[in-house]
Formats: sequence, C-alpha cells, structure tokens
Amino acid sequence: MRGLRKLTSLFTKVPKNFARNSNSNATAAEKSTLVKGKSPSKKPQTLGGSKEIVNTHSIASVLICDGARNTDSLGFDSQDQDLQIPWGGIGEPTNLHYMQSRKVIARERKQKVVYKNTINRRFADIVNLCGDKLGADDTLNIFGKLGRDTGLKEYNACIEVCINSAKKSFDEEESLQRIYDAYQILRAMKEHGVQIKETTYGPLLRYFVETGMVEEFEFFSKFITEVNPGAFSRVGYYEMLLWTKVGNEDKVQELCNSIGVDNVGCELTENYLLALCERDRDEELVKLLSVIDVTKVSSQDYLSNIFESLGKRELKNFAEKFILALKASEATEEKLSHFIYSYAISIPVLVVEDAISEFEKLHEKFHVPPSSFSYEELFRYCCKFREVHAALDIVDKMDELGFPISLEKFHQLLDAVEESRELDLVRPVYSRICRHNSDPSSETFRRMINLLVRMKDFEGAYNMLSNMEEMGLRPTTVMYNAIMAGYFREKNIRGGLMVLNQMKNADAKPDSLTYSYLIANCESEEDLVKYREEMQSSGIQQTKPVYMATINAHVKFGQFEKAKKVVADLVPSQCINEVKSVLVSALASHGQFSDALQLYKEIKQTGLRVEPKATLSLFDHFQSDGELDRLMELLGELSDSDYWFDGCGRIILYCVRHNLLSSAVDLLKKLKDIDELSSYAVVNQAFAYLSEAEPTAVEVGLDFLRAVKEEVGLHPSRTSLDFLLSACASAKDAKRAWLIWEEYQKAGLLYNVLSYLRMYQVLLICGEFEAANIMLKNIATDDPHVRCIIQRSAAIFGASKCRSSKKNKKKKKKSIASVM
Repeated sequence: MRGLRKLTSLFTKVPKNFARNSNSNATAAEKSTLVKGKSPSKKPQTLGGSKEIVNTHSIASVLICDGARNTDSLGFDSQDQDLQIPWGGIGEPTNLHYMQSRKVIARERKQKVVYKNTINRRFADIVNLCGDKLGADDTLNIFGKLGRDTGLKEYNACIEVCINSAKKSFDEEESLQRIYDAYQILRAMKEHGVQIKETTYGPLLRYFVETGMVEEFEFFSKFITEVNPGAFSRVGYYEMLLWTKVGNEDKVQELCNSIGVDNVGCELTENYLLALCERDRDEELVKLLSVIDVTKVSSQDYLSNIFESLGKRELKNFAEKFILALKASEATEEKLSHFIYSYAISIPVLVVEDAISEFEKLHEKFHVPPSSFSYEELFRYCCKFREVHAALDIVDKMDELGFPISLEKFHQLLDAVEESRELDLVRPVYSRICRHNSDPSSETFRRMINLLVRMKDFEGAYNMLSNMEEMGLRPTTVMYNAIMAGYFREKNIRGGLMVLNQMKNADAKPDSLTYSYLIANCESEEDLVKYREEMQSSGIQQTKPVYMATINAHVKFGQFEKAKKVVADLVPSQCINEVKSVLVSALASHGQFSDALQLYKEIKQTGLRVEPKATLSLFDHFQSDGELDRLMELLGELSDSDYWFDGCGRIILYCVRHNLLSSAVDLLKKLKDIDELSSYAVVNQAFAYLSEAEPTAVEVGLDFLRAVKEEVGLHPSRTSLDFLLSACASAKDAKRAWLIWEEYQKAGLLYNVLSYLRMYQVLLICGEFEAANIMLKNIATDDPHVRCIIQRSAAIFGASKCRSSKKNKKKKKKSIASVM
C-alpha cells in the first residue's frame, strides 16, 4: 500500500486540525491547567482548528433532524446555566418529615447515579451524530466552539469518529486524512499531558489489524510506546494479532522465539499468549504454555482466559500443571475454584452435566473446596443452556454448603424453566425457595403463576394466590389477568368470568387488559355493551388491546359496520395502523374479503405499514388459479424474516396446488439461500398437502421431488417420502410407490418400521399380496401398536384374500403333482 508515503507526507504538513492543541508556544500555566482538566482563563483549549465553522444554532439545526431527536435526548438543555443539580448533602430531616426527607435523599442519590451513568453515553451519542451529519473535520472542531473542556473522554470520542469515518470511506485519500487526524489527536494528548491508555490507542490499533495496514500499525505503535512505555506489552498483543491476521509466519515465529528465559512470566508473554488464544494458533500456543510461569501472570482475567483456552483445546495436562503451580504459590482457594470453572465449562465436547462432573472432579483431585462465586457462575452456566435439572442440583449443593442464594437467582431459574418449556419444574423451584427460607416477592409469585397457567394448572395458580396472602402479600390485577387469559385460551368462558368475580372479592380492580380479555371472549352483544359501560363508569381508558378486542367482537357478531366505526372514531395515534390491521384480519377471516382488501389498500395509500399478521391473513383468500402475481406482491410487503418465511411457504403451497412448479422452485431457491432449514420444512408441508390431495397429485409430487433434488439441491427428507407413499396409497398406484421406495436408498435413508408399514399398506391396497407378504417379513412385531396396525390393515385392505389365494395355489400344485 502507498499509504505510509502518503501518510508521512501528511504528517510533514502544517496540521489542518488541532492547530491550537499542538501549539508548542502554549504557556506553562495553560498546559498545567489542561493537565488538571480545567480550561485556562484566556481561552478554552479546544480540539478544533483556528478556522471558523458553523455557529451553534446551525449545529443544533443539524443535530435536530426530522424531529427524531430533541435537545433533551442529546443531553442539551436551554436552561443548563441555571440548572443546579444538588450534589451536596441535604439538611437534617425533622421527625415530622423524616419519611419525606428520606424520599428526597433517595431521589437526589438516584439523580446523581443516573447522571453519572448517562453522561458518557449521551456525549458519545452527540459525537457520533456530529460525525454522521457534519463529517469528521467539522466534528473535530466543534467541541471548542461549544466551550467544552478537553479531556480523555473527548479525545477518545474524536478518535472513534476518525476510525468510523475511515471505515466508511471508499477513498484512500479520505481514509488517510482520517488516520492523520487521529495522529494529531494523539499528539495533542501528549502535549497536554493526557496519558494515552489502551482505551485510546486500542481501537486504533485494532482497526489497523482488521484492515491489514502493517506500515501504519508500525508507525503508530512506535509513537504510542515512546509516549507511554508502559503500553509496550499491550501493543505486543495487537502486534501478534496483526502478524497472524496477515499471515506473516516469519514474524509470528520471531515474536514467539523472542520470549527467552529471562522474559518467562512477563507481561509481554501474557499478551502474546492471549493473542494466540484468540487466533487459535495451537502450535505456537503450546510452545508459550511450556515456558510461561503462571504464578507471575499479572491479571486474574488473563489467567481466566488462559484456562478457558486450555479447556477449548482439551489441554488437561497444562491445566492440572498450572493449578498445582498456583496452589503452591498460595493462590486463594476462591481464585483456584474460578480457574477450574473456567477450564471445565470451556471443554467443547462436554454437555452441561459432564462439565459439572469435571468441575467437581478437579476440585476433589486438588483438594480445593468450590467457592460460592464458582457455584454461582456454574448456576448461571446451567441457566444459560436451560439445563434446569442441573441448576436445581447446584442449588441443592449450595444449600448444603450454606452458601447464600439470592432471590434473583431463583428468578433466573424460573426464566430458564420458561425457556426450556419444562413448565412442570416450577413446583420443584418453589419448593427450593421455601426450603432455602427465601421470602418470595410479588414478582416471584407472578412468574410462577404465569408458568402454572401455561401448563393449565389453574388450581396450582390459585394455591399461589393463597400462599401470597398467607405471607402478607396482596395478589395483583396482573396475576388475576394471567389466570383469566389462561381460562379464555382454553375456551373456558365460565372459568374466566369466575376470575372476574374473585378479583372483585379481593378488591383487585380490573384494568384495561382485563376488559380486553372479557370483550374478546364475550358471548353476546349485550355483554359487549355491558363491559364497555363498566369501563367508562370506572374511568378506565381505552387502550390498543381494548380497541382490537372490540373490533374482533363486533365482527364475530356480524356487526361489520360497527367494527369499522371503531377505527373511524380513533384519534390518529401510534397504534392506529395496528388497529386497522386487526380489522383487516378480522374481515378477511369472516368472509368480508373485498372489504379487507379495500382497507388494506387504503392503509398502503396513506403510507402506513400494515402489520405482517394482517398481510398473511390475505394470503389464504387468494387461492384461485391466476392469483400468483398478487400473492408475490403481498410477499414483497413482508420485511420481517419470520413472516416472510411463512408467506413464502404459503405461496409455494399455492404453486404446488396449481402445478406451478417452476415458480415454486424459484421461491425455494431464495428460501434456501436465506435459511436452508426453513426450506426443508416448506417442502415437507408441500408433500403433506399432496398426500391428502386428489389421486392425480402423485404425478405432480414426483415432478416436484425431481425439481427439489436437481434444481434446488435439497435432499428429500424421510418425512417427505413418507407423505408421498401415503399419496400413492390414496391413488392406489403401486408403480409409483416402488419409484418412491427407491428414493429412500438414493437419499441414504434406511428403511424403518414406519416406511415398511406404509409400503405394506400400499401393496395391500393395490392387490399385490405376494409383495405385501414379503414386505411383512421385514416388519418387527414386538411393538403391540405395530401388530395392531398390521391386523387392521389386513382386515380393511383384504390381506385375507392374499392368504386364501396362496392356499389355493398350494392345493392346485398338490393336485397336479398327484395326477402326474
């Protein structure tokens, strides 16, 4: 790359930016003031050059774009000069106002914490927005014009702007200019006594590594180590990453060989080791592991990374060697336990239970008691992989050892129960909560009630409400809503209404969600009117779920005009397109397809987005021949990948139904390129349809099978072939059944009991009794269900004729033999 020569020429020019920062004539007082983080009395030190740029009003007009952001969201406030955040203490509270004073103190503390947590993020947002809107040059000049002091945070943010601009630019000159700007920032930091830490130079060096800019890397790394000699070892980490990235094996070996006896255990070795771990350079990694002294590794995080790498590569000998060395060096038991955990969970071939077993074996082997922290990490590891049984075992062990278990841990466990869909495990989780004497909160009960309702254990959910009351907790409306929704999902209207009465008895006031459930499941128009009047008298505001439920209820009772009036009376808001989309779906599903399509077009004409579910509801009504173009148009409206896959599958089924195989193949190719697994599911659905279609569909199925194999490049699944065999049984087509039978072998699929049974039935139906009996011999009859299917098939499809015909043939042969 000619970059270094161009970059060097840039460095020899008078700096375009940072003219003020790089001024060597700055007074000692000014420099001293900058080091302390204050602005000098004469002029504020800035990141900008001397040239004037847009004023602050112009800047604000750029920052506030399209009404999407306001000054508050960016951290600006027109009243900033007058805003006094009370950082100091608050006067002693009197006895009369003690509680109020405590609330004030808590609120002020919260303001302080929120301010500290958000100020960095807001400033970074401002810098990034300026970089996008104004460009890097003006962004680097803007902060001095705004009168902001220059500190490490500002320098880092501006370097990030330079890096992002260089990444986005396709022009080499522009990229080099941005690199030059970053160099000037580093120079300014040096001159003003701001230490150049890894938070500053790390992103810059990593950018050079990612882009393979060797000469630029060497130039900057030399400058950084001269300014900050303590950064030498960390720069070595990036250097090793660079040489492995660009494939310079000589340099990699040179760095590895540079680690001599005198350097064993130094920070440079650690950083080389970490870089090799990151690049999966096993040969060089083992070489350094053989010479490193782990007792001299400077950081516990580095040691954890080393043990994780040992686990990934299954280098158990090194792991045990290092544990012994650390134990001999009097490392704490808690640290040793953590390193064992890092190793055990990183072994790739182990499932969670095996990782836990390895964790326990190593602790026992080296006589290291597991620490509370390691058990907590192991618990989170189990929850991450949804291994609820293993997590429960960890809870039991922690309980035995007397380790504390916070309520938040049980919440994580309940989340894992939900994600694993092993809902019945909510009961053992609750028993652990009670056994551990943890006082469950309302949130704990809410989670458990939701899980019990999902598994249709309404009695268990009510028991949870009773347990809450015994513990002095009051059941909430949200909990009753969950139970009510569960009853309605099961079409148990009586149960849902019973919950409403219990809410009233418990003085839990129904909310808008409660009434949305009641309206959606009301059985008469009178009930609908009653619930809406109750809402109005209770002062409950109508929400999006209420509007949607009302529309569905009106459509269910055939009151289509009233449903449309709900939308017409809506004040334009954020949810109007969602409510209109519900009306589209409701009309389409109740036979009012022309009205649904008209409303769909109106929504599109106004520029609003139709919800994907509403768009999909229209797919099922374009089923007559000649509607492919309209279906493809609807598919183009689906931007969400999940809904697009669904819509694509429906169109493929439409194409198979109407023998438009070329179009089906084209869509399958697109689907395969995005998600091959989804394409197999769609193919299976298509063959499932063919198994229930007219007998003539078998020929279409074979053509589709050939296209899937030869044009799309998918191997037919066992499910698809099973469906095709069923289609042959319906069509009484033994000839094509034998062709499909051969496809199992071509696809590398072994015949199983189900495939033998299906082929047996096809042969019986087609009257090929001899072949059916031969097929029957391959079917294992140990399973009573299999024997039942065979007996039923014989009774229905006439296998008795097969046996009687065989007996007649034998008798005929005997009579002929006797005659002869």
